[in-house]
Amino acid sequence: MIANLLLLTTAAIWGFGFVAQVLGMNYLEPFAFIGARFVLGALSLLPVIWYLWRRETPTGPGIGYMTFASCVLGTILFAASSFQQVGLLYTTASNAGFITGMYMVFVPIFGLMLGMATGLVTWVGCIVAALGLYLLGVDDQYQMGYGDLLQLAGAGIWALHILAIDHFTKHAPGIQLACGQFVVCSALGIFVSIVFAGESTAWSQLIAAGPTLVYAGIITVGVAYTLQIVAQARANPVHAGIILSLEAVFGAIGGYLMLDELLNSRQLMGCALMLAGMILSQLATRASNIDSRQSS
Repeated sequence: MIANLLLLTTAAIWGFGFVAQVLGMNYLEPFAFIGARFVLGALSLLPVIWYLWRRETPTGPGIGYMTFASCVLGTILFAASSFQQVGLLYTTASNAGFITGMYMVFVPIFGLMLGMATGLVTWVGCIVAALGLYLLGVDDQYQMGYGDLLQLAGAGIWALHILAIDHFTKHAPGIQLACGQFVVCSALGIFVSIVFAGESTAWSQLIAAGPTLVYAGIITVGVAYTLQIVAQARANPVHAGIILSLEAVFGAIGGYLMLDELLNSRQLMGCALMLAGMILSQLATRASNIDSRQSS
């Protein structure tokens, strides 16, 4: 029960994080926000790393592997965050939350390309989620909004990020890798902001955006990530997947309460179908993982 409550807290923090990302762009442009957010995220994990270092004897791969893994993960993280952050300029926090949640459906699909088994229930979940996405994002002219398309592209990259994490954390400590990828993502955000996007950022803007940066950086990145690690070590994996998928629901609640975003009946039906598809996909994926572990 405690683990499930921690996971529910994590989902709520991540869901309301979409609101912080929207509000933060009242003061900062997208790539500057990404850079500042992940600087805080990396700094917030340093006390956790120090605590673990004091309690445990450091083990794992050398600095070369850690640097390579951090660069790969950080680059993927930056790409996913960029699509998400820029997309929020053109769509609502509610839509962003549900469409980003499609990564739970994309993971088993991409896993199939890597030789991972994908069962019938997963495909049913994919179809249900795709129908929900159609109802949520496609208008009467059969067109999908630009912001929703960016969120969908981002969801695909978030799925790649999860698969990459699964690969690298088999050989290296997860918390250290998380901090390393946040540093790389932040550096890329600052570099793109200054060199390519031509964004101008003043200290006064960073100070004004402070509350949203603290939430989006320290709370959603540092605190929520640590809660997830602690909770998933004790939680039933099926329950964990279902509870974390509620991130999309909390995103919609946050959009309604803080941004006055309203969903019509068609969009609400789309959200319900997407959530059902995510849960089906998670149930099937987690069950197959448990079966494979038991058979081995």
